[in-house]
Amino acid sequence: MPDWKMLDEFVRERMRRTRLPGLSMIVIRGDEPLHTRSYGFRDLAKRLPASPRTVYGIGSISKSFAALSILKLAEDGKLSPEDRVDRFLPLTIRPHGEPIRIWHLLTHSSGIPALGYAEGEIRFGQGTGGRYTTLSTIEDFVDWLNDSEDWVESRPGERWLYLNEGYIILGGIVEKLTGLSFADYVRKEILEPLQLQETGFLGEDLGPELAVPYIIPSEGQAKAGKVLPIPIGSDGGLASTALDMARYLGLYLRQGSPLISQETYQQMIAPRVRLPHVPAPFSDASRGSYAYGLMVQPFFGRTLIGHGGSVLVYTAYIGYLPEENLGVAVLANGGGYPCSQLAQIALAHAAGEDIDELSCLELEDLGEELSGSYATYRETMRATVRVRGAIVELTIEDSESPQTVYLTVEEPGKEEVRCRAHLGDRQMEVVFRRTGSNVELLYERYKLRRL
Repeated sequence: MPDWKMLDEFVRERMRRTRLPGLSMIVIRGDEPLHTRSYGFRDLAKRLPASPRTVYGIGSISKSFAALSILKLAEDGKLSPEDRVDRFLPLTIRPHGEPIRIWHLLTHSSGIPALGYAEGEIRFGQGTGGRYTTLSTIEDFVDWLNDSEDWVESRPGERWLYLNEGYIILGGIVEKLTGLSFADYVRKEILEPLQLQETGFLGEDLGPELAVPYIIPSEGQAKAGKVLPIPIGSDGGLASTALDMARYLGLYLRQGSPLISQETYQQMIAPRVRLPHVPAPFSDASRGSYAYGLMVQPFFGRTLIGHGGSVLVYTAYIGYLPEENLGVAVLANGGGYPCSQLAQIALAHAAGEDIDELSCLELEDLGEELSGSYATYRETMRATVRVRGAIVELTIEDSESPQTVYLTVEEPGKEEVRCRAHLGDRQMEVVFRRTGSNVELLYERYKLRRL
């Protein structure tokens, strides 16, 4: 039996470290909850605690609902993933002269790079930057994409380029074929059959347990943000609870029952386009793929299928291991410690694996071990090291002109951590060497020791 107290303390410590206000988590095996827990506050000002029924925005997890909607329409004979998008909407853009098909949008392989509408609107709405785009209807988004011809990067189907606007177009296809808004179709065909009674769309009345959204600045306390409705909603407009997300995960653990056939479920989770992300320590064998609204990646000899979501002030992740019949949902009201990492830690823990072998924790441990102040012989020169994931920031201290060099971790070994520095037209190996309870740094012609 997993030691859930250990997991609880791990979550609390990471929340403290990143000043994350509130979080809800549930781990399930099949239809049975193994561990249900909430931490922190859904409202800091009123000191209202988070609970498993606290509602959070789930961001791009909404894309799996959009993909599910498209596949249900395919089962009904109303479309095929191979159909050209211009059969349904006047999308005239032709990346390298080729038409965009529905499956290209489902897999983020249209050839159009992220155009940043969501990033601009969310930051503008929260007052942290961005830009107001005026996009509100499906016609607006079709025009937005049609005008981006000179931004095209590749042929459709060749390369994964995450495109929120593509999923909005999918929502528009749902609306075109059904005569319902995307939100109403999802309510009728997904939420109601699965009894997801506490799931809805941002901007609707989501009840008294809606979590206050928070902006977490690089320094200082979290600040209350705004609940911003998202046009159409098929790219990131849904909001839900940990309990409802557990019920939603049950659909996938049952291989699509009762909403789609097992054959359609297999089509949904089939790896289709390779992802560019390579988890540390940078083994290509650990690279995942994008399916239809879900990511598929290796995980301790198993398969992790899931998706994350963020609207800046809400973050979330759902994932499951079909071989173990295990699932997890993590939802938070801020952008502190990544929900995806907490979910992977929970799944590894539930599956009986050593969480210290997760690359994200290996890099965290490296950060704690290597970060700090260093000095040369008799402190003739001092340097500061900060580790951010797999990037090491090395700054040679000088009050007038400090020199900062960025290193990438290449080999996080037990005795030495080998990095690569990029210095203009030169590359150079940089080594951190463990010496008993201390660390030495070999950089260019210098040897430094941590103070």
